[in-house]
Amino acid sequence: MVFQLQLLHAADQEAAIPALLDAPNFSGVLNALADDFANTLILSSGDAFIPGVFFSASADVYGGEGRADILIQNELGFQAIAFGNHEFDRGTARVRDLILGDGTFTGTAFPYLSANLDFSTDANLADLVVADGQAPQANSIAASTVIDVNGEKIGVVGATTPTIPVISSPGGSRLTPSLSAGNPTSDQLDALAAEIQADVDALLASNPEINKVVLLAHMQQIAIEQELASRLSHVDIIVAGGSNTRLVDETDRLRDGDTAQGVYPIIQTGADGNPVAIVNTDGNYKYVGRLVIDFDDNGVLLPESYDPAISGAYATDAQGVADLNAAGLIDPEIQAIVDALEQVIVAQDGNFFGVTDVFLNGARASVRTEETNLGNLTADANLAIAQAYDSDVVISIKNGGGIRNSIGEIVVPAGATEPVFAPPAGNELAGRPEGGISQTAIQNALSFNNELSLLTVTAAELQAIIEHGIAASGPGLTQGRFPQVSGVEFDYIDTDPTTPGYELLNLNVVDGDGNTLAEIVKNGELVADPDQTFRLVTLNFLAGGGDGYPFPQDASANRVDLVTEALPAGAADVASFAAAGSEQDALAEYLAANFSEANPFSAAETPIAEDTRIRNALFSNAVIQGSGTVEGSDSADVIIGSELADTLAGLLGDDYIVGGDDDDVLRGDLNKRDAQVNIGNDDIIFGGAGNDRIGGKGGNDQLFGESGDDAIWGDDGDDLIRGASATTG
Repeated sequence: MVFQLQLLHAADQEAAIPALLDAPNFSGVLNALADDFANTLILSSGDAFIPGVFFSASADVYGGEGRADILIQNELGFQAIAFGNHEFDRGTARVRDLILGDGTFTGTAFPYLSANLDFSTDANLADLVVADGQAPQANSIAASTVIDVNGEKIGVVGATTPTIPVISSPGGSRLTPSLSAGNPTSDQLDALAAEIQADVDALLASNPEINKVVLLAHMQQIAIEQELASRLSHVDIIVAGGSNTRLVDETDRLRDGDTAQGVYPIIQTGADGNPVAIVNTDGNYKYVGRLVIDFDDNGVLLPESYDPAISGAYATDAQGVADLNAAGLIDPEIQAIVDALEQVIVAQDGNFFGVTDVFLNGARASVRTEETNLGNLTADANLAIAQAYDSDVVISIKNGGGIRNSIGEIVVPAGATEPVFAPPAGNELAGRPEGGISQTAIQNALSFNNELSLLTVTAAELQAIIEHGIAASGPGLTQGRFPQVSGVEFDYIDTDPTTPGYELLNLNVVDGDGNTLAEIVKNGELVADPDQTFRLVTLNFLAGGGDGYPFPQDASANRVDLVTEALPAGAADVASFAAAGSEQDALAEYLAANFSEANPFSAAETPIAEDTRIRNALFSNAVIQGSGTVEGSDSADVIIGSELADTLAGLLGDDYIVGGDDDDVLRGDLNKRDAQVNIGNDDIIFGGAGNDRIGGKGGNDQLFGESGDDAIWGDDGDDLIRGASATTG
């Protein structure tokens, strides 16, 4: 007999200021959908909360940070939630308080789940762990649980990104396997899948009547959940988390300003040959995910039963509530919770620091992939504050993942269909002008409020730091390590879109006007004295190795944490809501000192092709893409071939040449082998796949055959040659 399941799901609830409206609306939409089908599960794949103004306001109202977030999860009726990374951002003592509760706070009404986190060595959480594969227990932690849906038992397993030790603070908890990067190898994916599979198998062994399993997987990149799907057996549905991937079907309406990022659901084939449905929606209470799907008698998911008119992503904006006649279904308890928090938050809204007349872009998809105006602004602020403590500081580096929200409004004017990205609206009641950047806006954008640290790095270390920042980037990837910078400019290129990672082409240290102070990397090669030193400011999280950043940890770094230092004489101190030496305070002080109503911040967001600090070389006039015979210019060129057999020649200039998949001829000079005229300069050439012929000609060249049977000759100059079956120096 066919079993029909309705799964209502969310991920990355991560309440911020918009949740004052969106969380109640989410409850209305959820309640409107829940009663449509008898067999309903309500699950979340993690990051139910995040540090920030919403999280902090709970302390004033409920006696502890984050408690309002948990009360909202309870009211929404989540039956289980997987551990994400942000659950641990304030450490495991805070996690314990939120799960266990006390005499005035109930804690979680559901279990938190993770199959690959071992809590036995964490003093705060070890005693909250209960047996796996049992009915859901409040105030508990387990790897799995069994939920009875009208007599049909369904197994639910949780899994957490193995990068938690790098991107959060899980205390004594241990991860298996533990990864330092968000782009795992095939072997690492196999190990992660094996760890999850062991708990799936144990769940089924102790509950032999179960033939349906849902995996709540908080992996940060939906590509990882997709890789897991093909490696796992007896898993029917994967609820992805951490990537905020907007999956939609053809009938779904997106909120203003949103775009589709994939098709809902993603159907793949598991290791057992059965279909697996992968689902995800955007976070922050913006959508309710709904999967209504049938299973056959053997518990095999039936993809053909999917109806896009019923399932998909349901927007929780005003129109989404109206479309479902859900205004009367908004949970009154949730409304009361956000009303109480709003009083605390609004009281802070009149405390503003500086004015902007442009929208400040802190969107996840932007700050983790490109330079943005908010990334520049906060990096500049950190540099300015650092220089007040130490005039030798010339560089500021932070991670895009530390920027959590934009500052401004997204509105669709009456009669229009396209959103307008505007500066913050004024608040007359609070005395904040149009464009005024409030305390709450700063706290919302920089919700982690990392402390600032000064470090000394060598040129070689600076190269490695920037290379690490872009090493996991690529199409569709939103790695939190992607840098936002001040005092440096760099060019990168994506030589192979099929694999993660950008190549660093050029890196310069610059002054505030963009004048080059030091050339560090040119055409992919370190050209500075590797031991030349620079003083920089970064976030203490990164300085300690967070996000895997290779900042020096020894005495040579001469690390100074600004929160431990006395405020320099004459330094601005107009903001008191955050500690001096923290990034929130740095931004507030910088805004107040530089951007008044008479002189507002006006650097509008630019398209990636017009970025000036972090430049994608593909948008440069010096980049030449083509197939067949392609010649460069007399300047330094980047030449990228096609998947066909190409002949690529750089001519004069220090060129960067990348072949494609076929058998290419790659030359640093002309399209001819002329033994009398060695006119090439210092070229870098990558053969790629295929059996290539690579010639450096004149200059000190770096020639890499890569895969295939390659013939490589360097000719004149001091050449570096690697990976060929035949070489000539």
